[in-house]
Amino acid sequence: MKVSVIIPNYNGENLLKANLPRVLEEINEYRHGKTEIMVIDDFSSDESIQVLEEFKKKQINLTILKNEKNLGFSSTVNHGVKKSTGEIIVLLNTDVYPEKNFLDPLLKHFKNEKIFAAGCLDKSLENGKLILRGRGLGEWKRGFLVHRRGEIDKKNTLWVSGGSAAFRKSIWEKLGGFNEIYNPFYWEDIDLSYRALKSGYDVVFEPSSIVVHNHEDGAIENEFSSSEIKTIAYRNQFIFVWENATDLDLQFLHLFWLPYHFVKALLRTDWHFFIGFSQAFILLPKIIKSSLKYQKTFVKRDNEII
Repeated sequence: MKVSVIIPNYNGENLLKANLPRVLEEINEYRHGKTEIMVIDDFSSDESIQVLEEFKKKQINLTILKNEKNLGFSSTVNHGVKKSTGEIIVLLNTDVYPEKNFLDPLLKHFKNEKIFAAGCLDKSLENGKLILRGRGLGEWKRGFLVHRRGEIDKKNTLWVSGGSAAFRKSIWEKLGGFNEIYNPFYWEDIDLSYRALKSGYDVVFEPSSIVVHNHEDGAIENEFSSSEIKTIAYRNQFIFVWENATDLDLQFLHLFWLPYHFVKALLRTDWHFFIGFSQAFILLPKIIKSSLKYQKTFVKRDNEII
């Protein structure tokens, strides 16, 4: 099978210098099928393009795509997937590099036609600590999907990370890829994984496929303030519920618990919550349109997923 490795980049000049050689080396050593490597630049203002052009001189199997304006993570990845030619899409963020032989255990899952995505074990460097991520768990609680890190001793997962996972392109296209309403970042990978599960496909976690993630060096931490990040996270949490929760009891519980969340946010003067809600509410017509479109592929209820 042909594999397309897609790397979205935004002002990642230094990350490209540090991590792209490791990606290129690992992909070039893969011997079980054809590969292509694509970097999609999201209108960077640093020297990313110049760095990529230097890599291109040494690496023939490297395609550079450029957005004409800054679009955000979902749109940038969707652009790359659309231009790719592989049966399997491997997404790697610029702040991620793979350890040796990470592809083989990841790709073996796609022998099963029901598998949509397989996620890597993520050695995440955060505040001087190494945290093992990659397996995600979640539950509907007080009207929202609350997600958390799962232990890495099992292979079932609620979602795979958009920064270190493999996806079957044919199902990606059927599901519509990342919903670009989540731009600039957050929740798009949980959303796509959840829609895949409700559409009858499987997502798995593969602990033998390992990447190292320098979390604090990524574009989000360096390009956005903590206030902006928090507001976007709240906004996208609302979008996820309004788009995906189709069970009537979940819809009722979401409305029932909203006053509680508003009062709680008010008491702790968390204005980001209210701004995030307002931004999501403005997008409600688009959210409803997306939800109606996605429901056409759903074959399972929410309570069958969680």
